[in-house]
Amino acid sequence: MEEKETIISSDVLRSVINQLHDEIMIYDNEYRLVYLNKASLRHYGIPPEKLIGKKFDELDQVYWGNSTLPLVYKTKQMVTKRQITNLGQDILTISVPIFDDKGNIQYVAQNVNDIYYINQISKAEEASVLVMNDKSEKEAFLYKSEKMKEILLMAEKLKNIQSPMLILGETGTGKSFMAQHIHNCSNRSKKPFVVLNCACMNPNLIESELFGYKRGAFSGANASGKRGIVEIADGGTLFLDEISEIPFELQSKLLLFLQSQEFIPIGGENKQKVNVKIIAATNRSLKQMVQAGSFREDLYFRLNTFEITVPPLRERKEDITTLLQYYLQHFNHIYGQGHRFDEEALKILEYYVWPGNVRELSHVMEKLVVLSKEEAIHISDLPKDLFQITSEQKTLDIHRGLNDVLEEVEREMVLTAYKEYKTSVKVAKVLGISQPKAYRLIQKYIEV
Repeated sequence: MEEKETIISSDVLRSVINQLHDEIMIYDNEYRLVYLNKASLRHYGIPPEKLIGKKFDELDQVYWGNSTLPLVYKTKQMVTKRQITNLGQDILTISVPIFDDKGNIQYVAQNVNDIYYINQISKAEEASVLVMNDKSEKEAFLYKSEKMKEILLMAEKLKNIQSPMLILGETGTGKSFMAQHIHNCSNRSKKPFVVLNCACMNPNLIESELFGYKRGAFSGANASGKRGIVEIADGGTLFLDEISEIPFELQSKLLLFLQSQEFIPIGGENKQKVNVKIIAATNRSLKQMVQAGSFREDLYFRLNTFEITVPPLRERKEDITTLLQYYLQHFNHIYGQGHRFDEEALKILEYYVWPGNVRELSHVMEKLVVLSKEEAIHISDLPKDLFQITSEQKTLDIHRGLNDVLEEVEREMVLTAYKEYKTSVKVAKVLGISQPKAYRLIQKYIEV
């Protein structure tokens, strides 16, 4: 008896390919991206609909670099390359030319997978892989927003300036990353990058930590004396984190050092000269501290010769998805997991205001990777804090239209109720609305 051929509809086939772990990418003969599945979120932090329709030259170097496409058109053969994405993901791309009846390339189909998911590549396969990693170091900042682009352009202009710099920003925004980034990009990158967190030091020991001391300088001192970190950082960069916490009585000595690059170790007699770039950072308002008399005005003006403010995540929401995908893959790699977001969980994570900024986001992602039981991260896996409307959100929202504010509150209530009760019947009961309305709201805010 003749077997019937199983026919899969194009919609079903598209749905299946969209769920594959591997990224599938197809270009037409005009170098235009015509198909991409959802794996793009994992590799680039961008949903496929944002990339489909763009030409190759709009994508290359922005999202991956070291592209296979030009070589495929040149050789008309399959090309395999290892690449590093904009999220720092290590990927292997296999590009295959598809020809028309006349032997011309009509499409190029690409299969992209994460390197760390490939357990073993044979020697024959390894020989065919062109490994050129132009991004050997991770970027200090992963971003998509214009605001962060402007900030990093400013950092680029200031990287080799000798004068002190002040980095401002809320807790967790990445001030220390910014300082390290500026040092790494500067002509001092081969020299030390030394950090002193003024908030973590005993106030009585900060001076000796900064400038060092000579033998016998004080009771309990090291018998042979100690080099200060300004001397250790000579030729490089000294990062003074939480500069607002430096004792008032030491501020005048720090000012003198900033002006002359000279210092005298405790117990010493002779001045020593160094060449150090000073970068300071704080999450407090030094202007207010100056007005309150707890921070010297002359030191403040000297420190903020050049000032950079790292914006909080709520002011650069375009970066949230990129950071979520990066830290998901980062901790997947560390803990040997293969978690992914389901759409509902990702929506909530993207919407959350992240008051703790990038630090909070990375901590949440680590917890999710470690504690989530299934491959997909669901709403039920998310911390309860993510479902709360903070006073900060309310302050921001009053400047929007009333309808937007009401919709936001409605969304939060529905998300919170659905996370706890799971069904539209129970959501309707707890919110005091009809079951059909509860169902429509769940469809609107969660399931769509």
